[in-house]
Amino acid sequence: MPAPDLQAIDPSWRAALAADLSGDAMAALHRFLAAEEAAGTRIFPPAADRFRALELTPLPAVRAVILGQDPYHGAGQAHGLCFSVRPGVKPPPSLANIYRELASDCGIAPPTNGFLESWARQGVLLLNTVLTVAEGRAAAHRGRGWERLTDAIIRAVVADAAPTVFMLWGSHAQAKAALVRQGGDDRHLILTAPHPSPLSAYKGWFGSGHFSKANAFLEAHGRRRIDWSVPPLAPA
Repeated sequence: MPAPDLQAIDPSWRAALAADLSGDAMAALHRFLAAEEAAGTRIFPPAADRFRALELTPLPAVRAVILGQDPYHGAGQAHGLCFSVRPGVKPPPSLANIYRELASDCGIAPPTNGFLESWARQGVLLLNTVLTVAEGRAAAHRGRGWERLTDAIIRAVVADAAPTVFMLWGSHAQAKAALVRQGGDDRHLILTAPHPSPLSAYKGWFGSGHFSKANAFLEAHGRRRIDWSVPPLAPA
């Protein structure tokens, strides 16, 4: 199994996460993933995309964090950004519900694709708490070591001086609110809601207004608002 290219990660993240990216825990995680693939398990996303969020969104540029759980476990979907899918892939139900709330909250017509790189390039860190998954087995890699790294990522954002919005959807993401609060101040905004999955979206996801609330907070703190629209894909 090829190892992820750590040099592709933005230098700001490589500096902030140096110990976590090169330590024994990461080596053990890589051995586990290699053993899984040697046994015939397909792992998503491929190694080249596992740190895509850290490639597209430098640490000083982070304005909002959307925290997911683990990647989509269907073939061809996950590419290293939570809730996003590759060009040409139909938006999964959770993303369709995100778009439905976006339309209600901000008046943005539902996008025609599920490729969220435009958000990442604006400073929205699209992070899963676990960065790999086995095909067809949601949460298969939970507790294998990714959480140590992704907790360090959250702490690095919290430590930054710039006010940031943390959008925590679902109980798993909401459990990370304690990491955000550890700084003991109110520089950052924590927004919580049920997961946008069809199983829970009607329990408070719809009507949560997180997209407009995020922009209101950013503007109130002198930071540029996020354009939540998703541009159409260029013709192949």
